[in-house]
Amino acid sequence: MDGIRLGIIGCGARGAALTRSLFCGTLPGLTAAALCDINEERAQELRRECLELGVPDVRVFTDARELLEKGGIDAAVVAAGWDEHFPLTLACLESGIPVGTEVGGAYSVEQCFELVREVERTGTRFMFLENCCYGRTELLLLNMARLGLFGRIVHCTGAYRHDLRRLLCEGIYDGGFRLKDQLGRSCDAYPTHALGPIAKILRLNRGNRMISLTSTVSGAFGLNDFARKNERYSALAGTRFAQGDVADTVIRCAGGETVSLTFSISLPGPYSRNLGIYGTAGCYSEANRSFFIEDDRPSGAGENGRELWGNEKEYAEKYGHPLWKEYAASGAAGPHGGMDGLMFLEFAKYVRGEIECPVDVYDAASWMAVSALSEASAALGGAPQPIPDFTGGKWIRYCRGF
Repeated sequence: MDGIRLGIIGCGARGAALTRSLFCGTLPGLTAAALCDINEERAQELRRECLELGVPDVRVFTDARELLEKGGIDAAVVAAGWDEHFPLTLACLESGIPVGTEVGGAYSVEQCFELVREVERTGTRFMFLENCCYGRTELLLLNMARLGLFGRIVHCTGAYRHDLRRLLCEGIYDGGFRLKDQLGRSCDAYPTHALGPIAKILRLNRGNRMISLTSTVSGAFGLNDFARKNERYSALAGTRFAQGDVADTVIRCAGGETVSLTFSISLPGPYSRNLGIYGTAGCYSEANRSFFIEDDRPSGAGENGRELWGNEKEYAEKYGHPLWKEYAASGAAGPHGGMDGLMFLEFAKYVRGEIECPVDVYDAASWMAVSALSEASAALGGAPQPIPDFTGGKWIRYCRGF
């Protein structure tokens, strides 16, 4: 298989961004061949963009199953709303067409088990498109962890802090699934951006695994306050939202490590994934973009290490991940600092059978299950919830991926 003709299922904000990322950089062998959205006007608008970018013969569908049957595609990308990820992915698996699925949280643990069962039953290639696993910093930390520079890793932090108040409130006009989630559930609804890179660093599902979590969620005040201050959304000012403004989840791993995740999308503030790695020989903090490596500490550095703040660049030059270095040298580019492009290139390699799946169905199931389990824990006042072993015991010796 030389060129891979992709069918993009879901042409909203994320689907459109993923489609554009195929063409804004140099991503050889990948093209959008078909677009699918229940809103035909939205799909046609994205098709026009593709044509302007020099991509001919992009077909439009409004039914995903028709796309899978008649679209003439080699692989599909599911980028619809979170509530549609599972049924659309299952349709792709049943069709035998390789599929990459955009990220989100699960609404039930059973959904995650069903996904695993269907991938195992059909044998259809599946990859979870967690782009944050392919960020320059995330790959740098992975490489440094593999080199042992942090020593024995004890604790990791991650977050999804993103001011989405306007986007959430727009749901009263566009019927967006995000507002429905805010009204109906309280949990870490979007854990994988934070958890994905950490899972790779801790070798989760590959000799280690998550065993339990606890979650607490604050009250919900941010959207009400925002709606009161913005006339366009005043109808929401007195609404009772289920989703609290800050959800904190702590995960325990079989290897003894702990992982702390924070989810917050209804308060003002800068975007942050708050990535942190803390080990017996050193640490990294995204908050001040700094490494503190005990055996590589400059003379004269004080005990509090503030002289080291902002030293990430020098470590990136010295310990950059080979995968990122190869990608950067190729001249490829794209949104999100290039991580989308690298992710797509790895997806293409997997579809062609050149590599094992880098982010597989067991990763997808266990990472997405955190949403459903955090919801259960928070509803019970932070009661611990066991995290199922979606690998069926294979995690002990499982070595696929990166």
